[in-house]
Amino acid sequence: MKWRCTWCGKPHAENDPPCDECGHNAFEEAIVREGDGESTSSPAGGIDTGPSYVWACTSCGREHVKNNPPCSRCGNPTLEKAEQTYDDVDRELNTSGWLGVTKPYLPVVAVVVLIGALFATGVVTPSMLPGIGQPSPPDAPGNGAEAAGINLEETEKLVHDLLEDEREYSRTYDDGIAAYAEYNNRAFVAHEYDGRTADSVDSSDFGVDCRGEPTAGKVRVRFSVTDYDDAESLAADLAAIMAPSDRVTGPGYDGEGLDIHVVDGSVYVFYATC
Repeated sequence: MKWRCTWCGKPHAENDPPCDECGHNAFEEAIVREGDGESTSSPAGGIDTGPSYVWACTSCGREHVKNNPPCSRCGNPTLEKAEQTYDDVDRELNTSGWLGVTKPYLPVVAVVVLIGALFATGVVTPSMLPGIGQPSPPDAPGNGAEAAGINLEETEKLVHDLLEDEREYSRTYDDGIAAYAEYNNRAFVAHEYDGRTADSVDSSDFGVDCRGEPTAGKVRVRFSVTDYDDAESLAADLAAIMAPSDRVTGPGYDGEGLDIHVVDGSVYVFYATC
């Protein structure tokens, strides 16, 4: 047998008023109601104790478990008895899940993932972003990697080795200076053939730590790459042209780099030292 408050309807295990919710001093037996042959017990098998009551503020609607004015929210002195509902519980159960919360941010997440994928696959490199990495060499006609079956990048290193044999003071082959030379060489070729002007650059843009700007310039070459069968013979003639220059083989420099670019057989060389 259970008991409930005759005022607020709260169940109690014993007939021992007052009610610990509203303070009312009368209980009644909570029994299973019968009607039309069907039990009114709860779906879980418990006893239907009828509706529960609260005290609602007549001003702001705040619900209180006891008739103990004033309203704890707005201070209104009048509370009225009302049947308790569970609308707030329904609203909480209908709250959006994580997908609903994150949905407005999905486009941003998609862009971040796409950029990460482009960097990971090499489609986009840091140098393509302003202020990040070395400047990318400008587009220019011809080729700076291979021409007439000769590996031009290998030729560049061979020229350095041959010039080292001519020097009293050694210089290292610096990739930063070589990148600086490549940018300037392509800029010259692009202007020569297409009339395009590339952005000016400093050696510091390529990570070169120089006392001022590197000593740099074009090497005058009058022969065609088609006159050569391999990188060794091409490198030998280029080194022979460059070696007499004091800026190429003289003292006072620690590193160097050069770039070879070929357009329709014509050989363009840019040399820089620091």
